[in-house]
Amino acid sequence: MADSIIYHIDVNSAFLSWSAKKYLEEQPEKPDIRTICAVIGGDKQKRHGIVLAKSTSAKKYGIKTGEPLVRASEKCPNLQVFPPDFNYYVKQSNAFITLLKEVAPSVEQYSIDEAFCDMTGTRSLYGDPVDFANTLRERIYKELGFTVNIGVSVNKLLAKMASEFEKPNRTHTLFPEEISQKMWPLPVSELFFVGRSTEKKLHTLGIHTIGELANCNPSLLTSHFRKHGETIWNYANGRDLDFSASHDTANKGYSNETTLHTDVTDAATAKMILLSLAEMVGARIRADKAYISVVSVNLVTCDFERYSHQKSLYSATNITEEIYKTACELFEQMWKHEPIRLIGIATSKATYEQSYQYDMFQSTNYEKLSKLNSALDSIRDKYGSDAIRRACFLEDSNKLSKGMSLAKFDAKQKRTVDGNS
Repeated sequence: MADSIIYHIDVNSAFLSWSAKKYLEEQPEKPDIRTICAVIGGDKQKRHGIVLAKSTSAKKYGIKTGEPLVRASEKCPNLQVFPPDFNYYVKQSNAFITLLKEVAPSVEQYSIDEAFCDMTGTRSLYGDPVDFANTLRERIYKELGFTVNIGVSVNKLLAKMASEFEKPNRTHTLFPEEISQKMWPLPVSELFFVGRSTEKKLHTLGIHTIGELANCNPSLLTSHFRKHGETIWNYANGRDLDFSASHDTANKGYSNETTLHTDVTDAATAKMILLSLAEMVGARIRADKAYISVVSVNLVTCDFERYSHQKSLYSATNITEEIYKTACELFEQMWKHEPIRLIGIATSKATYEQSYQYDMFQSTNYEKLSKLNSALDSIRDKYGSDAIRRACFLEDSNKLSKGMSLAKFDAKQKRTVDGNS
């Protein structure tokens, strides 16, 4: 069996790059905003005037993504602020993913500006994986007008770590034999899923680099961080426990998650995103004529702390509303009112036999909702995913863009095995 080859492809400063492309198309005589001290800033009324993306020049002034525009302007008096255009960003993201699907056997969109490509077995077609990564990177710039970083390795974790090395417009490798040289000297804060609070706790334990984390006693970490300690210890050693190279195993679960372009701090917005995710997961379950009996919700905070709760259903279902209702219950149980950077819904214990069992205390009209869901699926399959929307999404399209529309996966393509994405 051929060794796994995974690419992680990340658009460089996506919102800024995509806005720059748009402005150059509209006003080619104007300077490229990537070359000046500029940021993409949110709506001051609805998004509290935060920095969504920054140019290299702005970065030199110490401007950081997520900080208030007022503070950013204090650091750089000549700072130019440009509004975001989320509809345009979605179009660019779709073009990006479409191009990747032309060359990669398997593409998994990770967020609006990131994707994993499983390139295993393509050496005979494309030659050396690193050389082809450079070719692909150049093609993206030539055809789409923006640059990317590509990380190349044997699993998703290492490929993602590699893509975070020097930017922009670079290809980097991080194979297992390179971990001690390229990854271990880095500060522990650079490791995926090590947030600010975890970093501080690790420092109190005398752990400052990824190498020190990788070589410490894992029982020390589990005693202080529980399951999260085991996870980051494996990550520090280059082990991606969630990676599966198999794409042919029958579905045992369905899931979807979205990394948010700004932290969510209120329950109403979080539940809107849960609804959009439940719709997508429910559509995929019904497309396979399946039914699930376990629902779980995953949250990642701004400090990269991960939480997960699950619940077994009274009876197996494929109804969006039942999945969503359960997800909201789990969310209310687990959320600690910390800012959220990632929200996910996962389902498991799938069956392909319909055996719905009614609960005498249940108020849900199963047949009515089943027919409604089937009708919605038919309309979207025929006319597109945006052909019909819930009224709650029409009120504020930006809330929807934080969920489904930033990661438009085909209902029959993004699937999970054993509940893992």
